[in-house]
Amino acid sequence: MTSGLWELVLKGVWTTVQLLVFSALLAAAVSFVVGIARTHRLWIVRFVAGFYTEVFRGTSALVMIFWVFFVLPVAFGWQLVPMWAGTLALGMTYGAYGSEIVRGALNAVDPAQKEGGIALSFTPWQRMRLVVLPQAVPEMIPSFCNLLIELLKGTALVSLMGMGDLTFSANLVRLALQQSAEIYTYVLLIYFAIAFVLTRLMRSLEKRLKAGIGKDAGTESAARELKRAQTTGVGGRVA
Repeated sequence: MTSGLWELVLKGVWTTVQLLVFSALLAAAVSFVVGIARTHRLWIVRFVAGFYTEVFRGTSALVMIFWVFFVLPVAFGWQLVPMWAGTLALGMTYGAYGSEIVRGALNAVDPAQKEGGIALSFTPWQRMRLVVLPQAVPEMIPSFCNLLIELLKGTALVSLMGMGDLTFSANLVRLALQQSAEIYTYVLLIYFAIAFVLTRLMRSLEKRLKAGIGKDAGTESAARELKRAQTTGVGGRVA
């Protein structure tokens, strides 16, 4: 490829990274707000959060992108630029999936920990902030890592509305050179490289968070293996 075509691809990579960061930040905010709301003591709060989750989790991300980009201007009279339309659609959609990760991790915290917060006269928010979240967040990281990779791959959907992301740029190069195999192989490798970096960063974050609350990944793995052996009689060795 010529330098000009490589520049076009690199601009597409930068657009994809920007879209990934913005939509991931929105998805994370939505995940925690909705996920915490789904454990709220008031049924109406749980109902609204659950309704949001079911709607956005049960609809197509591609159709949501088209709806935000093409329907919102007609319905409300204002137009989002492609970057913010993609960010809003992807962030809200993947945030619905993330809210279930948050809800599950919060419910997995030992009830005795919450009871200890009550005994210390903590308010519900203090119990959530000081007791529950520090223990739940490290357990969310592996699932959030998978969701982040899915979000990265989902960013390719914005190319269908003409946004100059990596997939859109690669298609322009393919049309210019008529070399589909070479171009799309490069694109696959670029997506893989970004996903690999994200995975390593999330694993590093998981280790740091678990170390902050006195947990070690190796020790936890050995404990799970020992418990499985005691329960099933299969596998595991006691040193």
